Amino acid sequence: MSENKEKTLESLGEFGLIEHLTNSIEIKNGSTIKGVGDDAAVLDYKDKQTIVTTDLLLQGIHFDLVYTPIVHLGYKAVMVNLSDVYAMNATPKQITVSIGVSSKVSLPIVEQLYDGIKLACNKHNVDLIGGDTSTSLTGLTISITAIGEANKEDIVYRSGAKPNDLICVSGDLGAAYMGLQLLEREKRVHQGNTEIQPDLSGYDYILERQLKPEARKDVIEFLKTIGVKPTAMIDISDGLSSEIMHICKQSNTGCRIYENKIPIDHATSLFAEEINMNPTVAALNGGEDYELLFTISIEDYAKFNQETDIKIYTIGHITDESKGQYLVTNGDEEVELQAQGWNAVQ
Repeated sequence: MSENKEKTLESLGEFGLIEHLTNSIEIKNGSTIKGVGDDAAVLDYKDKQTIVTTDLLLQGIHFDLVYTPIVHLGYKAVMVNLSDVYAMNATPKQITVSIGVSSKVSLPIVEQLYDGIKLACNKHNVDLIGGDTSTSLTGLTISITAIGEANKEDIVYRSGAKPNDLICVSGDLGAAYMGLQLLEREKRVHQGNTEIQPDLSGYDYILERQLKPEARKDVIEFLKTIGVKPTAMIDISDGLSSEIMHICKQSNTGCRIYENKIPIDHATSLFAEEINMNPTVAALNGGEDYELLFTISIEDYAKFNQETDIKIYTIGHITDESKGQYLVTNGDEEVELQAQGWNAVQ
């Protein structure tokens, strides 16, 4: 009788849950010597350098389960970590996943979360090699650590930008923030009148950019194909303004970003107009685009003249530190950049 009992988080227990969620995982990378199933994972990178990054996602702070599909949440939680590895010009190989769940969360919900995690791992050829589970009294908590590898000479830091370098971005900006504004708006409407269904039709692009972002593995592969190593690089998690200021601070430089060069999708502009917001503000300060922001030498610029579906946008240039960090507006005015991206400290 006990063998036919329906599985729940309580019946599985911590170790049973881990086995239940990870027993189908297949190792993909030769650097993974031992994954899930022992006291610790064992990795062997031989002559490679190891890149490690971690992110903590808290319910009510980083995500809202009212409008976030749980599968998408698992996928996104992995992507935000892989994006950091790619921003180092490295290749992610393994992740660990630790979660805190309350007694109100059912086993199917946790399974859906791991479905999203596994989907992201499979798409980027990454091994899930361990983690932890725990009871949470404050909602769902997800902590993921990503581990990557790179040759020493290939790693790109934030600190390598030089005056006259060109500032590039791998895709359009502001869409994820507009998607968040849409979801929050519909949540407020629904809470005010539960008989009204959320109206999300026609907003597919900005919703996908918020709920299911993609780490730009393709951009890193493209840069290697054309023989371009960025002089500095960072991923855009907190907004264009904050990220270029990080590069400038670490590189001891200034910059000029041109408003008319910032790539903004038509869907982003339309919704920004709908809620009476300047789309440039969303691009500068919204965050969660997970595009790559990088600098290249002028000499390397000619290498981008190749047939490709990948769009790289040149949005400005690096200056001497004494010239400061400014946005040149469409009216040809210089406005000092401010780090106004999302901040967890309230």
